[in-house]
Amino acid sequence: MHNTNIVLGIHDRPTPLRWLGLSFQHLFAMFGSTVLVPILVGLNPGIALFSSGVGTLMHILVTKGKIPSYMSSSFAFITPMVALMQSTGYPAVAQGTIAVGIVYLITALLVSQIGTNWIDKALPPVVVGPIIMVIGLSLAGTAGQNATMNHGHYDLRFFIIAFVTLFVTIACNMLLRGFASQISILIGVVTGYLLSITLGLVDFSSIIRTPWLQAPAFEIPFIAYQPHIYWDAILGMAPIAFVTMTEHMGHIVVLNELTGEQFLKDPGLHRTLAGDGVASMVAGLIGGPAITSYGENIGVMALNKIYSIYVVIGAAILAMLFGFVGKLSAVIQSIPLPVIGGISFLLFGVIASSGLRILIDNQIDLNRNRNLMITSSILVIGIGNAFLQIGDFQFSGVAVATIVGIGLNLVLPQKAASEL
Repeated sequence: MHNTNIVLGIHDRPTPLRWLGLSFQHLFAMFGSTVLVPILVGLNPGIALFSSGVGTLMHILVTKGKIPSYMSSSFAFITPMVALMQSTGYPAVAQGTIAVGIVYLITALLVSQIGTNWIDKALPPVVVGPIIMVIGLSLAGTAGQNATMNHGHYDLRFFIIAFVTLFVTIACNMLLRGFASQISILIGVVTGYLLSITLGLVDFSSIIRTPWLQAPAFEIPFIAYQPHIYWDAILGMAPIAFVTMTEHMGHIVVLNELTGEQFLKDPGLHRTLAGDGVASMVAGLIGGPAITSYGENIGVMALNKIYSIYVVIGAAILAMLFGFVGKLSAVIQSIPLPVIGGISFLLFGVIASSGLRILIDNQIDLNRNRNLMITSSILVIGIGNAFLQIGDFQFSGVAVATIVGIGLNLVLPQKAASEL
């Protein structure tokens, strides 16, 4: 059943000016996290931005233009990438990133052979709803930190900026009509940025000294470096792909709920996994980090109810262009954390609310012990980030919660002994 509240469907094309504004909104939503990963790892942010755009276009191509999903830098691989950059440098990171893509492709091939009938059994509403809530709420701490903490210290200016950004965005979404309402996030970000300037939180020095045109220094493995196989990188990064796969499935399920489509069946889970895999392989080949789908952009779509694939394509093209336009990239990089935090309150909360709506729409009875056990376990494990560390491999709380939820759903009886 299709969602009747949709403003623009997947294949609806907006008018040019509207298209540009909506795409810029997606760019602002993903920019902070996209450039933060390479900064933490020691990679080139411009290349990461460019590779996110290319990866998104590749994912759209592989999924036959049916899934409005933005792909960008994944946080799951930060630990092994930092270690590799300190020891063997980018050639090793590149091979690890490419290996991640190969794992995705192999998994996609297996899924294409066994089909997707198992998905409905493994992921019923009582599991999917809490998992989606966890995806949104597990990021709440990050949003709170960005909105209040300035280099480890509480800053009242951060609080003010974050909540002004939040309230302006809410007001625009609720009180304005038409296009102005649809770009409420963009208006909120601009307002927060201008307020940050007045409060002295924007550093213009980097913007001034950055040239207008600045081509990223692409690092092409196997060409720019002496050919060598880095088994430590391959074995260290490839298994983490199974962690990001669970988060990938969660994002697809969220999009299913928002759009009323069944993406796990059409174009199919095998194509969505293959799209992720190809995107990471391309990123590795041009000097970027491993990439995955972004919850921030799903939050944007959930808020304005615009799921047009053309808007996502526009954001991808803008990201690629911004990788070369130094000053524009520097301006976006100068957006203070409280502005991102204020917007994140809304974006992450909207995702969590989508999970709650699944429980309500499917009339999940939490008076039944089975439903209560599954829901409670998923929520606390995921939100509490009860991660599993095995050697250098870390499975996030979201991944652990997903696995536990699926497992409980498969093994628990329909009724507890006390209910018989």
